[in-house]
Order: sequence, then structure tokens, then C-alpha cells
Amino acid sequence: MRAIRSRRWVLYPRAKQALDHLNRLIDHPRGTRMPSIAVYGDSGMGKTTIMERFRDDNPSGFDPITGKERTPVMAMEMAGKPGERRFYAELLASLGAPQSPRADIVQMEQAALRLLKVVGVQVLVIDEVHNILAGSHRDQRIVLNTLRFLSNRLQISLVCFGVTDAREAISGDVQLARRFEEFSINRWGANEQFETLVSSILRNTPLRKPTVLTPKSLRRILQVTEGITANIFHMINCLAADAAQSGHERITDEAIENWRPLSDGGAAYA
Repeated sequence: MRAIRSRRWVLYPRAKQALDHLNRLIDHPRGTRMPSIAVYGDSGMGKTTIMERFRDDNPSGFDPITGKERTPVMAMEMAGKPGERRFYAELLASLGAPQSPRADIVQMEQAALRLLKVVGVQVLVIDEVHNILAGSHRDQRIVLNTLRFLSNRLQISLVCFGVTDAREAISGDVQLARRFEEFSINRWGANEQFETLVSSILRNTPLRKPTVLTPKSLRRILQVTEGITANIFHMINCLAADAAQSGHERITDEAIENWRPLSDGGAAYA
């Protein structure tokens, strides 16, 4: 039961495409106008999971030549109501170097630049970038200018994750927006890719017997989950847990037909 409920990574085609795009940024030659990627999708489509996988695939490591710890990918979350101070505070906290409340913007900026350079950050990943829109127009412009400044000064790529509204947030700075390649993660439809996703999840579900589903059951899963990745994982995990407890050790078409979510917001993965 613990294995069924544990968080599991399932590599499906769209996630692999996203990771392939992101990993190309690591090997890109450094320059003054570094390429960047914006990943958009509805809540629950697996953006944060992809972000975490990208970060984990490029972990910090000790460089024996310089004698320093190197961090190729640095991840942070955009604050709920961002401004320049809050942005730098979040960035410095992600670097493990929170600043004194008395530090001014210039001190925080210089500390962030120094530390990002010291640890060798090549890609700065920003989750929940749509939160930029929660700030005033002035604060939005300042945060976007800050992102462009960091990319130019340190010759690093930016990767932004957010819901569709994030397009509006990034478009507030035309020069910055031109650097971003857009990558959309759309809801699942009734196609071969959806069947591949469900098959991959089932193969990674620790039941003792194999599960083979009919097209009707696949349509039912798609209908109940509304094509949202998090809901698909949640539904299959619940069905697998019920199968283990009942002793059936496989998910049946009947179980899928009778399954109902406890609530409308039953997503288990972001």
C-alpha cells in the first residue's frame, strides 16, 4: 500500500520532450542573449514534477578542479505578490543565503550575482511565474527587468513554469519575451498518447497481476479526470489501492466504471 501511494515518476512522451528541450540549455554555449523556455499548462498537468525531474537530473556536485560546489540548475518559486525585494529574497533563500531584513536592494542584488556566479548556475528555473501578475504594473516591469538583467549579466538561461496566464506575465517585457521558446502541456485527449500514459502508469503500479483495460474503460478514465495528469494518477492510485485491499491485485473494468472521486479536487500530483 505504501508503494502504491508513493510518488512515482512515469516518463511519458510529452514529459520526455519537455526534458529534452530543457537539457539542451545546459550544453548551450554561453552568450549575451541566452535562449530560454516557458512551459505552460493547466494546473495539475505535471509542470512542477517535470521541473523537479530536470533539477534532479542536473544535481549539485563537487568540482575537484576549483574545489567548489557546482549547481548547474537553480530552482525557485515566484512569490505570491512579487516585487524586487521579494524576488531577491526568494532567490537568496534558494541559494541557502537568506539576507538580513536590513539589507537594501543593492546589497541583495550583489549577493545574488556573486553567489549565482560562484556556484556556476547555468539555468535559473522559476516556478509559478504567473504570480508576477499579482503585483502592480510597476512591480511586474521591475521583476521582468530583473530576470532579463540576471540572464544578461550571468549569461544564464531562464526556464519559467506557469499556467496559461504566464504568457501575459512574460509578454510585459518584449525583449525578454522574444528569448522564450514556448512549450505547452495540453490536457489529454482520446488518442494513442493517452493510452501510452495509462499503460506506463499501470506498468509502474505494484500490483501482483497485470491490468488490461478496454477502450470503454480508457474513455471512462478520460471523462472522470477531465484529461488532467494529476487526476489520472490519483484515480489509478485509488483503484490500485482498492485492488490490493480486496485481494484482486489488478484493476478491473467494473472497478473503473463504479469509481467516483471523493471530491472534485482530488488531484494528487502538481
